[in-house]
Amino acid sequence: MRILVVEDDKDVASFVVKGLREAGHTAEHADNGRDGLFLAASENFDAIILDRMLPGGIDGLRLLETLRGQDNTTPVLFLSALGQVDDRVKGLKAGGDDYLTKPFAFAELLARVETLTRRGKSDGPATRLQVGDLEMDLLSRTVRRGTQKIDLQPREFRLLEYLMRHAGQVVTRTMLLEGVWDYHFDPQTNVIDVHISRLRQKIDKPFETPLLHTVRNAGYMLRTEEA
Repeated sequence: MRILVVEDDKDVASFVVKGLREAGHTAEHADNGRDGLFLAASENFDAIILDRMLPGGIDGLRLLETLRGQDNTTPVLFLSALGQVDDRVKGLKAGGDDYLTKPFAFAELLARVETLTRRGKSDGPATRLQVGDLEMDLLSRTVRRGTQKIDLQPREFRLLEYLMRHAGQVVTRTMLLEGVWDYHFDPQTNVIDVHISRLRQKIDKPFETPLLHTVRNAGYMLRTEEA
């Protein structure tokens, strides 16, 4: 992928660009809003990683609003020290596709960017998700593993849907809080552990092969043994 990083902090920019290149992607860098806007508007990128606070007379919000006003639909991930709910909402309302706060883990940044680009290449909204013999029908809101139907509560269904959409990737607690609980809970809450445990009881315990795995000190991953 070709990714534009618009970030004025030299250390952060160097860290992100280096990581992207080591992951096999092409990364371009702009250290101010004016240059970032010029590059984003004049060249083709698969994704943009955008800081909120930028020098050059154009901040991240204005940069993105300008791009969206030009019908530029390149997926944008905000990367910012502004982490309050209001700040995130402003970023998303300006046209951002995702929002990650500093400090951050590069693995999570990379996972989010790759998810955004896959979503952008989709031919249409998926109505059925599958991981191994686990299937989810988004239209009928039903889940089956093999021939057995699995009954889930609404929050369990949403949690499983998120995990299935990120199958094969490490999903962090922060990602789950934002993607499933909409920031409504404190990061230290055990609500995630409780729901993961309940989900395991339903999708794994009755079956021979587990699909939901805990990745120590990182988060969770839904995958088959072959993945």
